[in-house]
Amino acid sequence: MDTTFISVLNMSAYLIYFMLPAYLANAGALAFGGGKPLDSGLNFRDGRRIFGDGVTWRGTIIGTGIGILVGFIQGIISGNILGGIILGLFLGGGALIGDAGGSFVKRRMNIERGHPTPFLDQLDFVIGALVFASIVIILPIYMIILILIISFILHLIANILAYLFGIKKVWY
Repeated sequence: MDTTFISVLNMSAYLIYFMLPAYLANAGALAFGGGKPLDSGLNFRDGRRIFGDGVTWRGTIIGTGIGILVGFIQGIISGNILGGIILGLFLGGGALIGDAGGSFVKRRMNIERGHPTPFLDQLDFVIGALVFASIVIILPIYMIILILIISFILHLIANILAYLFGIKKVWY
């Protein structure tokens, strides 16, 4: 096999591992969310909901907790527990803030919950995670680009599987 291909595969595997707190926080918020909306049903100055019913306190708290837990486990593996917890917090919490930001943008564009917004739907949480993680770690641009590509593909695959298993109502 070509060594460049192997290097890209190794880097991709590392970046998926690096992003696990964000990926699992985002999935956890979906799986365990529900309840009181983060925006408490309030509208923005344009008369539309701030985030909508899909962004909830329970999903945000549990999702962030999952990010911290994954970071803690990664910290045990790497021998830097505190660093893992902090990175897990920033990746997991950042992912959920990014997702809420995506919902905010969709509401401003008058796009209803559940309607597709290509790229925004797949990458809002990733961008939020990377922005918050940049507080504690600076990634080279090629890693950020690769994370965005990998995340886009993984998000589509995960959504299709969730749809096929009846977890989501739409495939995107």
